[in-house]
Amino acid sequence: MAYTDPRPAAARTRLSRRTAVALLGAAATGTLLAGVPRASAAAPGLDDPAKKEIAMRLVSSAENSSLDWKAQYRYIEDIGDGRGYTAGIIGFCSGTGDMLDLVQLYTDRAPGNALARYLPALRRVDGTDSHDGLDPDYPRDWRRAAQDPAFQQAQNDERDRVYFDPAVAQGKADGLRALGQFAYYDAIVMHGDGDDPTGFHNIRRRALRSARPPAQGGGETAYLNAFLDARVWAMKQEEAHSDTSRVDTAQRVFLRKGNLDLNTPLDWKVYGDSYHIG
Repeated sequence: MAYTDPRPAAARTRLSRRTAVALLGAAATGTLLAGVPRASAAAPGLDDPAKKEIAMRLVSSAENSSLDWKAQYRYIEDIGDGRGYTAGIIGFCSGTGDMLDLVQLYTDRAPGNALARYLPALRRVDGTDSHDGLDPDYPRDWRRAAQDPAFQQAQNDERDRVYFDPAVAQGKADGLRALGQFAYYDAIVMHGDGDDPTGFHNIRRRALRSARPPAQGGGETAYLNAFLDARVWAMKQEEAHSDTSRVDTAQRVFLRKGNLDLNTPLDWKVYGDSYHIG
């Protein structure tokens, strides 16, 4: 879909976005540590199917101005952010490696698919904004592949492996409930977790200078405020991320209401547009 204004997309991350994301899952166990209230442990986490659906719709409202996240399997365009083509449900990019990994996974599962022939070109353009070897037919073939349930499942699986599962694991290890786990997920979607100061791990490290998470004996609300402060700081370091409404008029709204379990109904705004989940 075409954007009429410059908006943050999942692909608007540093090129090092994937350097260390996978380490989060290994570092963060699902066991909540001391200091977490009993009710917190009993409440569904973001990996509960109903909560996960909410998370997908919240991210889609910011990434695609729509709650229909499943409509984004076929989405593809070059949004001019220096990362080549941006596509799919999480903004896989031809210039950042995650699109290459996705197409490789799809081809492993479904040899001879519509995108398999582009693997050599995707390897060549990785790390650049080039379309060499992709134009003019790659967008058409992406949309064609998006009709295949196997490609949709590959997108789901890569989203979970690289972004969702590590975020939820780290959130649980920090003693955070669904809202905090979502704050982590949204941050990884936008910033990745490379070595630069605006990667997720460094955003979290910045927050820890001001507050402790529940697993370390701190207050959940105070810590999430510190994390969102650090997130806003990171967003403002890059022009493409400078509109912070996905934090200011969405996540902070839920936090001010004390909705740490991300319970419905939810009302929020992103870039001035209003959304509701009943």
